[in-house]
Amino acid sequence: MTMSETSRSHPDYNYKVVRQFAVMTVIWGIVGMAVGVLIASQLIWPEMNFNTPWLTYSRLRPLHTNAVIFAFGGCALFATSYYVVQRTSQVRLFSDKLAAFTFWGWQAVILSAAITLPLGITSSKEYAELEWPIDILITLVWVAYLINFFGTMIIRKVSHIYVANWFFGAFILTVAVLHIANSMAIPVSFFKSYSLYAGAVDAMVQWWYGHNAVGFFLTAGFLGMMYYFVPKQAGRPVYSYRLSVIHFWALISLYIWAGPHHLHYTALPDWTQSLGMVMSVILFVPSWGGMINGIMTLSGAWHKLRTDPVLRFLIVSLSFYGMSTFEGPMMAIKTVNALSHYTDWTVGHVHSGALGWVAMVSIGSIYHLIPILFGQARMYSTKLVNVHFWLATIGVVLYIVAMWISGVMQGLMWRAVNTDGTLTYSFVESLQASYPFYFVRFIGGVFVVTGMLIMAYNCYRTIRAPKGSLAAEVQPA
Repeated sequence: MTMSETSRSHPDYNYKVVRQFAVMTVIWGIVGMAVGVLIASQLIWPEMNFNTPWLTYSRLRPLHTNAVIFAFGGCALFATSYYVVQRTSQVRLFSDKLAAFTFWGWQAVILSAAITLPLGITSSKEYAELEWPIDILITLVWVAYLINFFGTMIIRKVSHIYVANWFFGAFILTVAVLHIANSMAIPVSFFKSYSLYAGAVDAMVQWWYGHNAVGFFLTAGFLGMMYYFVPKQAGRPVYSYRLSVIHFWALISLYIWAGPHHLHYTALPDWTQSLGMVMSVILFVPSWGGMINGIMTLSGAWHKLRTDPVLRFLIVSLSFYGMSTFEGPMMAIKTVNALSHYTDWTVGHVHSGALGWVAMVSIGSIYHLIPILFGQARMYSTKLVNVHFWLATIGVVLYIVAMWISGVMQGLMWRAVNTDGTLTYSFVESLQASYPFYFVRFIGGVFVVTGMLIMAYNCYRTIRAPKGSLAAEVQPA
């Protein structure tokens, strides 16, 4: 075999940037989730803000959401998309320099957020709080990411585009459009700007962005992850390739319309609210199609769940995805929303998606990647992966069940009226009733962060082990 034939058979992939993003996924996961536990504790013990302005709930909450979504989730997406597009295209990344720029640029964005948000420098737009200079840096990094990802697909050595790349591509392209449109602002100083939009239009644009940050950043991107790593870890082909294509086109066609369900009973035109509701309810169908496709990929390999905690992470994440995508359309129905909106039910729903779906599929994918990226056959300790799985699962369940009960209780207390039409309960009484559930939520968060610390130790030992020293474990017959 000639040298050129050898290089075609075994392409020289750029794993350096994948390694960098994979390691930072774990680090930012710990940081983002630890901040979440701190602010959860502040709702039980207000003294936990230490009478310091930049440690107050109002400053740290946007830091928590940005760190978990864009630092932890973003690094996981960069790592897996760069890995998958190379492996499925059988070609090295389009540009190593662009890859390096996306890594260092993204870390600069995260550090800028970590400094400015606790200082109270914010645009006050949810999931888009960062001020205009950082928004410009995000745009530059994201355009470089887009060029590198699609450039790699253009120079691919195989004619077929694997379905995971369709989801990654849709996520990258749509997030670029969403970010640029929602971040249009008029700067008045280096640290302050005002949105180009006003009133109900500003709210509509914000939640068109906000819900599609969920739809494309937190769903389409991670579905790309699922469509590669579930079949790979299970050693089985995707259950139905046809269903995956239908899932893709239905999801991207419907998700983009769902944003107005965040604005029920507001100044938004009623027809817009209804459109958002209808599209959200229909969205249930492709979402469950994707979940079924992922879980049924295990057909003939269910026994692997007994011995493979990495596969367990991936499959349980799909269960949470199915649950969240049933709950979301239900909560978008106006009559249900009248009870659920502004309550802890919404917080429970968000975290069943963020911790149950996004975090668990990311953790499973990173556990799959770390040994490959650092020349090992397996993680340092499968037992520790198993411990992490149970800590994560129990932590998420404690969290979301506590918030569901608290949320429904809040909604019922707020709408309870006496025979003379006065409110039965004061807001403070509903808050007091929520206290026990806030404590359970805090315990759930502690479980999740403990699991992430165990993951960091396991990854560290795997990375530091001499290359090839961790042999594959022999599975019982």
